[in-house]
Amino acid sequence: MVEQLLSVNGSFVIQMVNFIILIWALNFVLYRPIRGIVAQRREKMNGLEEGVSKYEQDVAQKDQAIQAGIKEAREKGQKEKEALEEEAREKERQMMEQINEKARADMAEIREKVASETEAVRKSLEPQVDQFADQISEKILGRAV
Repeated sequence: MVEQLLSVNGSFVIQMVNFIILIWALNFVLYRPIRGIVAQRREKMNGLEEGVSKYEQDVAQKDQAIQAGIKEAREKGQKEKEALEEEAREKERQMMEQINEKARADMAEIREKVASETEAVRKSLEPQVDQFADQISEKILGRAV
């Protein structure tokens, strides 16, 4: 009985041929298309990964460009602010000089006016000095001098 189970006869050869044909048919019909689909999927995934990495690089570059633009705008704004402040200080200094100059001119004019009025009063009172002196002497002494 053991000999019948292990005997090699024509049916064994037919089974081997059937097995080889089945393997070939499965390879042709099933395995190759599946391997092709897997390869296409792998290529697509690689392409998507490359696209993602490219977009990440683009985003990083654009972010750097935006940050550089913001920094440049801040620096420009700071420079403009400093220039405006300097201009305001210069205008303030000029205005102060003008005010001081006008005050000096007004003060000189007032001094001249006071000096001229003082001189005019002095000249008008000079003839009366003797008369005032006599009046004061009389009041102090209590008698006519």
